[in-house]
Amino acid sequence: MKTQVAIIGAGPSGLLLSQLLHRRGIDSVVLERKTKDYVLGRIRAGVLERGLVALMEEAGCADRMHAEGHVHDGTMVSFGDTMFRVDFAGLTGTPVIVYGQTELTRDLYAAREKAGGKIEYQVEDVTIHGADTDAPAVSYTVDGAARRIECDFVAGCDGFHGVSRKTIPETVRREYEKVYPFGWLGVLSETPPVHHELIYANSPRGFALCSMRNENLSRYYIQCPLTDAPGDWSDDDFWAELKRRIPADMADKLVTGPSIEKSIAPLRSFVTEPMRWGRLFLCGDAAHIVPPTGAKGLNTAASDIHYLYNGLRAFYEDGSAQGIDSYSEKALKRIWKAERFSWWFSSLLHRYPEQTAFDLKMQIAELEFLRDNSAAQQAMAENYVGLPY
Repeated sequence: MKTQVAIIGAGPSGLLLSQLLHRRGIDSVVLERKTKDYVLGRIRAGVLERGLVALMEEAGCADRMHAEGHVHDGTMVSFGDTMFRVDFAGLTGTPVIVYGQTELTRDLYAAREKAGGKIEYQVEDVTIHGADTDAPAVSYTVDGAARRIECDFVAGCDGFHGVSRKTIPETVRREYEKVYPFGWLGVLSETPPVHHELIYANSPRGFALCSMRNENLSRYYIQCPLTDAPGDWSDDDFWAELKRRIPADMADKLVTGPSIEKSIAPLRSFVTEPMRWGRLFLCGDAAHIVPPTGAKGLNTAASDIHYLYNGLRAFYEDGSAQGIDSYSEKALKRIWKAERFSWWFSSLLHRYPEQTAFDLKMQIAELEFLRDNSAAQQAMAENYVGLPY
């Protein structure tokens, strides 16, 4: 089989790249280790930056997002019983859209299937060949049968545990990592959200987040030890702890109910450099991971797709290699800024085992400064809605 771009991974970043390329007449094949149902069963955050919204529009996949997504002009931040609002729209002229990653991925699948896009599922033994040459290829097996794709470029959208990053020799790549000493216990419930905007809460008992999927589906998180397991927390225990961590007036309004999904996510920051080796390009979790604080995971993947798509488009349409040659440098500059924001926001809201009394006082002083200083709120708002590409 031959194609122009072989894409490894049929999550949102791989599908978005494939759809954008298709709209410019550039052929691609997408390889996925799991099934479509498995990919759609993954629960992820759904706060979309302005850049990702624009990419979905360019991909022709934005109709349902605009019809069903929730436009958020700001967010709430609390510490103790104090709560204040950061006005994204007022400070930047731009909101964010809350739209579940599962739904966004479903829209992209629908578009690729309607266009007859080539997606192969349950592929195994994926190996990238000749990435440092002008004629790369990808071999794999499906149901025990060996297959091979000859291509011009390979896009590694296969996540942290995929083969793409590991294809780059250890002598070439350098990895940076920070592991946080806690996780997030998340609960999904068929209950109305406690507030029409997200609430990020700092409390003496640890961080909490109140978010939503729609008017009748809420997503809540609390900071917990990494040694905990979801089964250690009953629904009653979770709701009681959440109420202790959010302002009293919000706790009084909280509607509780049975959890329909419960999981614990560890927090870490990770970046690998470079994000390009020859004709292999890393995108999304294959190259970097951010803590979920500030909802940058999907959005950083989208910024990678922006740079790669435009580089490939210029290569095929104009014969210019400038975009693909500068891909890693451009992508990493924006990734490190997103890493900084997620690190700062996480440091502002969580309780750390090593924190001293002085550290806690500084944390509150930082929160009060953010509450009272318009310049600080402007900086937060610009990062939250997404820095320009």
